Amino acid sequence: MVRPVLKSLASRALRTLDRLSPPAAAEAHCDIPCGIYDPHLAQLAALTMVRMNQLIEALEQGGQNKEAWNTYMHQMTRYTTVKEEHAELLKREVRIIYGDYFKPEHVEKYPELKDLVWNLLKTASKARQNIDMQAAQDALTQTQRFAEIFWETKGVATKRQPSNQAAGGEYVVPAN
Repeated sequence: MVRPVLKSLASRALRTLDRLSPPAAAEAHCDIPCGIYDPHLAQLAALTMVRMNQLIEALEQGGQNKEAWNTYMHQMTRYTTVKEEHAELLKREVRIIYGDYFKPEHVEKYPELKDLVWNLLKTASKARQNIDMQAAQDALTQTQRFAEIFWETKGVATKRQPSNQAAGGEYVVPAN
């Protein structure tokens, strides 16, 4: 009889603590490891960065009219936020694949991989911090090379196919 009461008290105390100080949400691709990796999301994020730069560059600055200025600022803020979110998504996906999938033998076979990842992360940061179409394009190019190496390590031939997105560009995809 004492045990259920203690268990109930402990459970209530923990719930109260969770309400007062909610635990942080844990996020992970999957550290099982599940073996399911694909650079497609990284490429999509890079294309999104390109597109957001296109939209920012095409914005017409709001004039003296408050409504026009507010519309301009709202669109600029939205495009910039999406660009930054996708730069971070790109970095996250590359870090996961590099850290969880690639093995020492891959780095040995592709000695450019370490520098490619380093430069890709730096380029994505630059594209995130600035309105910089060249940085976004460079991030896309580096992400495509990253995808090619990824698929080569799996013994999968690749091809480049048009993204069919407003940003243009291409995806590196398995040729099969």
